[in-house]
Amino acid sequence: MEQVEKNLHYLQLLAKQYSSIQAASTEIINLNAILNLPKGTEHFISDVHGEYEAFLHVLRNGSGSIKRKIDDIFTDTLPERTKRTLATLIYYPERKLPLLLRDVDDEHEWYRITLFRLVKVCRVVSSKYTRSKVRKALPKDFAYIIEELLHEQESLENKQDYYRSVINTIISTGRAHAFIIALSRVIQRLAIDHLHIIGDVYDRGPGAHIIMDRLTEYHSLDFQWGNHDIVWMGAAAGSEACIANVIRICLRYSNMTTLEDGYAISMMPLATFAMNVYADDPCTQFRPKKSDEKEYTEYELNLMAKMHKAISLIQFKLESQIILRQPEYQMQDRLLLDKIKLEPGKICLNGREYPLNDKNFPTLDPDHPFALSPDERDVVEKLKLSFSNSDRLQAHVRFLYSKGSMYLIYNNNLLYHGCIVMNEDGSFATFKYQGETYKTRQTLDMIDRLARQAYFATDDPEQQQNGLDMMWYLWCGPKSPLFAKSKMATFERYFINDKETHKEEKNAYYIFRDQEETACRILEEFGLDPATAHILNGHVPVKVKKGESPIKAGGKLLVIDGGFSKAYQKETGIAGYTLVFNSYGLLLASHEPFVSTQTAIEQEMDIHSEMRILEHNRARIRIKDTDLGKNIQQSIEELQLLLKAYRDGLIKEATT
Repeated sequence: MEQVEKNLHYLQLLAKQYSSIQAASTEIINLNAILNLPKGTEHFISDVHGEYEAFLHVLRNGSGSIKRKIDDIFTDTLPERTKRTLATLIYYPERKLPLLLRDVDDEHEWYRITLFRLVKVCRVVSSKYTRSKVRKALPKDFAYIIEELLHEQESLENKQDYYRSVINTIISTGRAHAFIIALSRVIQRLAIDHLHIIGDVYDRGPGAHIIMDRLTEYHSLDFQWGNHDIVWMGAAAGSEACIANVIRICLRYSNMTTLEDGYAISMMPLATFAMNVYADDPCTQFRPKKSDEKEYTEYELNLMAKMHKAISLIQFKLESQIILRQPEYQMQDRLLLDKIKLEPGKICLNGREYPLNDKNFPTLDPDHPFALSPDERDVVEKLKLSFSNSDRLQAHVRFLYSKGSMYLIYNNNLLYHGCIVMNEDGSFATFKYQGETYKTRQTLDMIDRLARQAYFATDDPEQQQNGLDMMWYLWCGPKSPLFAKSKMATFERYFINDKETHKEEKNAYYIFRDQEETACRILEEFGLDPATAHILNGHVPVKVKKGESPIKAGGKLLVIDGGFSKAYQKETGIAGYTLVFNSYGLLLASHEPFVSTQTAIEQEMDIHSEMRILEHNRARIRIKDTDLGKNIQQSIEELQLLLKAYRDGLIKEATT
């Protein structure tokens, strides 16, 4: 009675939703039943880097889970080629159907057989969900029919005619084509219950905006920000230094598709400025790297080189201003422009002079080396306006804020993109900011808060500026858990030939993360049990080619960056890892390179993936064993209190 009275105000609110003893009792029965269903399949993907075709294919095939279901269902009844065709049809129904129908003699019979097969697959992938959840996943046009087919057994004698009649009517009314597409999408939707993106959708490849479009439509996901995501988020929020970095990277890798075509950000102000200021400068060091995206003319490459140099100098100036504004970042060693001696063309670093390979700095004022020229300031203002006015970019970044975070604890797994910053002795580093000292999890929570202030604290300019500066620090700061290196040697790589100056030392985390003791300490810092929990990590590609394993710290830490990006595949030797966590355990998939969507459709070439079982549970994991199960159990306890309140006369049932 005491507990009921203590929570009476809340129970009165709950009674508005469950207005009678019967309603509350029914919901308790439903929730208890849900607790005993198998947990939904989770899918983990990291470091996609704009490779939209491979990424979208992995989403469509559930890292090979759909093909495995087909193999299980039709083991002895269908040849391998037919199973492969069925899988491709499920992945790409709109584009595969016309190709298949070209070679069909009896269209009615083909539709009938195909529909029967698709319904069987759909039954299997939907079997672990409640009818209510499946119903919500169904397209409105076919919801009733699909639900009937999923829950009627054609093998039962008294239902055979009914079942066949439904299929035949779908075909005779000319709806088979649309029905196959709808059923294929339902299978894709139900194959994966929840998606985890562990950072870095942006940069390198040409289609980050296409990936983001798909993610915004996805039924259930979370996102752990990566360093390449955070710099785009900072740019969208208005960080001038982040804007300069985003543009510089796009120019360096001759990857302008996302910037110009995807987000309609005009490069005209920068191009005009660069052509005027660097007209006679060959900008040799700034020639863009070869593009996988498209071929450029010599004129375009020359223009991009000039733009690349122009934005780089702007970037160095803007970054210097942040370093001076935020002394607690302890990045004074990255103030380089004031160390340049223009006349001999040298720079003094750490007590040693280095010759510069490029001595043309027309916008550098030796008396005010960190100040933008009036023309540079004009370019920055126009670029900033273009970023803020890109509706598509702003929608994508708002989505990243709503679904994303610095880290996530989910079903006994700790997810973060980069690292837990460590000192050289393996102890956890602290972070000092505005007079406070933050430790491990506190640091990530503080950074997460500042990242949100960068975008949303528009009524407090000082608070927002601190947030914007932190977004840049997360991109390249020495204690950034997303960058995880001693410095970003961009200036040295462009202007100094001595490669000793190019070195960027990785954080000590990458030395100690292989040790089980380190993983255990990290898990304990986040309140997880090291005996059962895991760390899931991305950021640094696993060099499989050199014998490196993604499984570290005795299986407690898993790195799933295996080289989705084509730029990294020469190092890794594969084309990415994905992780699947289903009701039976953990499976790691390593993928071979994806040729193209067209090849996948026409030649039925799925991504070849090798599955490795990391953990197999003897008893299936149930929803009651998950975070969702804990929430459901709490709801049951609250409903039981409501029942007691009804029966004790403390709350009246509502009249109908």
